[in-house]
Amino acid sequence: MRIPLSWLREHTQLPADATPEDLMADLVRVGLEEEDVHRPSDEITGPIVVGQVLEKTPEPQSNGKTINWCQVRVVPEGQEQTLTGEGISPDGIQGVVCGAHNFEVGDKVVVTLPGAVLPGDFRISARKTYGHVSAGMISSVRELGIGEDHDGILVLSTLGLDPEIGSDALELLGLTDAAAEINVTPDRGYAFSIRGVAREYAHATGTPFSDPAAQISTDDAAQPGLEVSLADQAPIYGVDGCSRFVAHKVTGINPEAPTPPWMAARLRLAGMRPISLPVDISNYVMLELGQPNHCYDAAKLDGGIEVRRAAAGEQLTTLDEKVRALHSEDLVIADQGGPIGIAGVMGGARTEVDSTTSTVIVEAAHFDPISVSRSKRRHKLPSEASKRFERGVDPLLPPLAAQRVVDLLVELAGGTDAGEVTDAGAPVLPEPILLDPALPEKLTGVAYTPEQISSTLRAIGAELSEEGQMLRVTPPSWRPDLTIGEDLVEEIARLIGYDRIPSRLPAAPAGRGLSREQQHRRQVLGGMAAAGFTETLSYPFYSEEANTLFGRPDDGQLAMLRLENPIASQQGTLRTTVLPGLLDTLRRNVSRGFGDLAFYEAGLVYLPGETVGAPSIPPLGVRPGEETLAALEAGIPPQPWHLAVALTGSEPAASPGLPGRARDWADAVDAARTAARLLGVELTLRQGRHQAFHPGRTAELVVSGAVVGYAGELHPKVTEEWDLPARTAAMELDLSAVLAAVPEKIVAEPIAAFPPSTQDVSLIVDEALPAGDLESTLSEGAGELLEAIELFDVYSGEGVEVGRKSLAYALRFRAADRTLTADEASEARGAAVTLAAERHGAVQR
Repeated sequence: MRIPLSWLREHTQLPADATPEDLMADLVRVGLEEEDVHRPSDEITGPIVVGQVLEKTPEPQSNGKTINWCQVRVVPEGQEQTLTGEGISPDGIQGVVCGAHNFEVGDKVVVTLPGAVLPGDFRISARKTYGHVSAGMISSVRELGIGEDHDGILVLSTLGLDPEIGSDALELLGLTDAAAEINVTPDRGYAFSIRGVAREYAHATGTPFSDPAAQISTDDAAQPGLEVSLADQAPIYGVDGCSRFVAHKVTGINPEAPTPPWMAARLRLAGMRPISLPVDISNYVMLELGQPNHCYDAAKLDGGIEVRRAAAGEQLTTLDEKVRALHSEDLVIADQGGPIGIAGVMGGARTEVDSTTSTVIVEAAHFDPISVSRSKRRHKLPSEASKRFERGVDPLLPPLAAQRVVDLLVELAGGTDAGEVTDAGAPVLPEPILLDPALPEKLTGVAYTPEQISSTLRAIGAELSEEGQMLRVTPPSWRPDLTIGEDLVEEIARLIGYDRIPSRLPAAPAGRGLSREQQHRRQVLGGMAAAGFTETLSYPFYSEEANTLFGRPDDGQLAMLRLENPIASQQGTLRTTVLPGLLDTLRRNVSRGFGDLAFYEAGLVYLPGETVGAPSIPPLGVRPGEETLAALEAGIPPQPWHLAVALTGSEPAASPGLPGRARDWADAVDAARTAARLLGVELTLRQGRHQAFHPGRTAELVVSGAVVGYAGELHPKVTEEWDLPARTAAMELDLSAVLAAVPEKIVAEPIAAFPPSTQDVSLIVDEALPAGDLESTLSEGAGELLEAIELFDVYSGEGVEVGRKSLAYALRFRAADRTLTADEASEARGAAVTLAAERHGAVQR
């Protein structure tokens, strides 16, 4: 909300020398947040004066353009020029070249003299042009920064002005004023008005407050006019969409009458563009009182007005010339011809006031904040009116605001109050609140006296009475946010001063620490970082194609959660896998010249089940029952944690004399093993297939017989389509599934007291046999003496027949109670080889 200082001074005693910064400093004391300062004088400076055209001589030019050589008086006749500077004529008559033609001799105009600066840092000086020395400029509204019209210069008589020659044009046009901008929080809707801010300034400084609403006189003898019906057939949460609707008729207006400069200047400073006098008056009253209102062309209305919910299939062309399909929940204002406005949001084009309008129906109503807010979001149509209605507007204001609009139309547009006023419905006022006088001290720690409590509550406009040991507090009509005792305590603390509240740090209670799952998860993430991976974080929004490509293989139609309003068409679903976002990060770093990369990311994925969401959303302000909460909980999709890694380049990085080892599928598999080893979970590998991975370099990650992830190198087509290096390795693990397999107690292995005995074995097997299967067979055959087994060589070629391969393993044997003999180790090795020969046809090499 922007507050022009001159406007605020009409309703409170703001010092004449106060700056916007001074005003904001005072308002901060009562909880309003400062935003910005707006000063036209920061962009435009004088000398800029009123001048009168004495001579206007058209001069055609060789380029086909005609300019006017003008003599303009900028000092009253018979007076001396008091301004000095290069190019300012001492006789008070300036020679000016002007390319516009919409003025005549005798017109009073705005003259920017040499030394002036216009918006855009456009500096005025005397310069030679078209064969003359032009000592200044006759300005248009765009050049002055007060409008967009650049077709001609500003003739002051078109604004209804006849100022003295030589007077300050900046002051005349309201360009010497300034405005302070504040942020209005959702619970302080009354501060979206000069009336509300003036009241808050009075609270902050103790100065008197003059309520602009109290200065408006309504006609108690007015007769009912336009027929108005309030017929909300589908209230939201049982609350009627419109509780009060006032229609006030004014006749004989001149819609082409100019908006007074003082009003236009205030509107611009308040952030609104002047449009036409009826519209400007409507906006002016809204800013002044905080009550949105609307003017209808009475000749375009078809019968009376009905406030109702929209019917199926109805449409409305709003004032922004867009055709909007209405929803059955939209509250509309309609006549016999259909909707003429979305209540509290925007009016319709069919009944818009235009240059032919002579009779106006002024509407001021009170609409339900929820109805207005939902319609605004549904149609993506924020407006100054909806901004106020959705925060709550004073229900007593509609007749006063309508009268204020009518009074200004009579005063400025030459209209006549027809004395026809329809006031349908009744105001719904805030309910009384019972306040325990001890509650303020209990909540704030400040011992407020009974006098402080009562005087503060009366200062905000509340009515007080005693009810036993309690205070019965009736909030003022403009404070719908005050509904419970705690709200009143906040007002007491705010107005007396937050600085009175003592700062005492409470003793921190003993915590229970991290949960078991949190500890294990952090253990894994810390271990990945220690292993040389860099953690990344990506958005959880993917395309359907990315989810399908990197999701579980052969799942058919993958279930996904689709976003109602995605930030981009390529990010329309919630992720079911972490890899796409991680690979995007990898690709972005590769494109910037980084070649040796090892990233990891852990995050939630979203796997919708049969039930997603709930059939209805419970109302606000009431705690849902257990059944409702259970239904909401059942509609939340499973959200397990996934861990993913992506690698490319060399490890270590290549250096002189050390070419570096290219990362491959084995590094991705080792990352999965690292995570499992940190948790004490047994992870086994087997040959796997996945549509995103290389068909011959893919491992399934298995825990307790269930596949929990995949590791390997990405498919060449995937790396090509995603602009990734050709040998990119990746791994994704269902971390939640692994965490669920963590044993209750992880028992450390005892330290061996006897030396090991190591023997190697090299077996020739079918090329299709996975090394893991052979390793499992050897482990089983070797028996309990086998402590460890490790594959250290794979060979195929000369000496090994086609279709076969050689796998070499190191077997480490150890006994817990003795030193093994060579014969015992050899016997265990032989048993392993025998079982491998029986199961796989293995032959020693």
